[in-house]
Amino acid sequence: MKFFSDNAAPVHPRIWAAMQAADAPDTAYDGDALSARLDAAFSDLFGTPCAALWVATGTAGNCLALSAMVPPHGGVVCHREAHIEMDEGGAPGFFLHGAKLLLAEGDGAKLTPETTRAVLDAIRPGVHQVQPHAISITQATECGRVYAPGEVSAIGALAKERGLGLHMDGARFANAVAHLGCHPAEVTVRAGVDALTFGCVKNGGMSAEAIVFFAPDLVDIVRYRRKRAGHLQSKGRYLAAQILAMIEGDLWLENARAANAAGQAIAAACPDRLIHAVEANEIFVILSPAEQAALRAQGFDFYDWAPPPGAPGAARFVTAWSSPAQEVEALARALAAL
Repeated sequence: MKFFSDNAAPVHPRIWAAMQAADAPDTAYDGDALSARLDAAFSDLFGTPCAALWVATGTAGNCLALSAMVPPHGGVVCHREAHIEMDEGGAPGFFLHGAKLLLAEGDGAKLTPETTRAVLDAIRPGVHQVQPHAISITQATECGRVYAPGEVSAIGALAKERGLGLHMDGARFANAVAHLGCHPAEVTVRAGVDALTFGCVKNGGMSAEAIVFFAPDLVDIVRYRRKRAGHLQSKGRYLAAQILAMIEGDLWLENARAANAAGQAIAAACPDRLIHAVEANEIFVILSPAEQAALRAQGFDFYDWAPPPGAPGAARFVTAWSSPAQEVEALARALAAL
């Protein structure tokens, strides 16, 4: 029973169907009819003119977006638990040609204006220290927490005040919007976000993510950098087909709501063990090594996690659009019985 990662979830049937429908001759790279529809589709979704490019991975999406904002001698402020810091194998330094990540604090892996300003204010102006050029936040965060529109707006205002770009890693953006119940523009373009990595793979996609640009001067830079980085796929229509199938019929929200509901069912079974509030589809639970072993003996698959101070151990469970109800119920019962 898999609660290891939503990266491992099956591809949604509507995504397969869209790829099959795209299986006909067309222009190569991103000149095909489906890729040409992305700008308009995302403009409709966010209610504002924007541009979108497909890439194969979230790491490429994050780093290519940031590469348009940050020169090699610059820096990106992010949370010390951000995916770009902890889980991308140094890719930001590679794509940004040596630019530095400037690490900030915040509960639940969330930046605040105060923790961000603390990093910014400690940097002396001039050539002797790395100067910040962008801020990157994750929605939902690496601890499964969600930024409300006002929280993003406050960071956006700080970014504008300091002349910095604002990037959002939206690997689980759909889960965040489903939790908030707001218009997607409220936590992005209206809140000051310049570029969003819009996640699809974790949400039922196969091999496509989108970089959505709300700042039009950034997209042309990334077109060239995407090619130079080896991410301009020759049959791009299959990536575009996945993304369009995800957003044009609201599949992205349908899938996220299913994953979030499964997460809530599990969280409700062990409220006294929760490390973080469950606001998306990740559940962080205090478990001793013996309890972890007992759950694995019952057939549950999950990540061990670093426990908070004083706790004997911890685990992360992740639900997906496809999490079977009977398996969710079984895990809930098993956690409640510990």
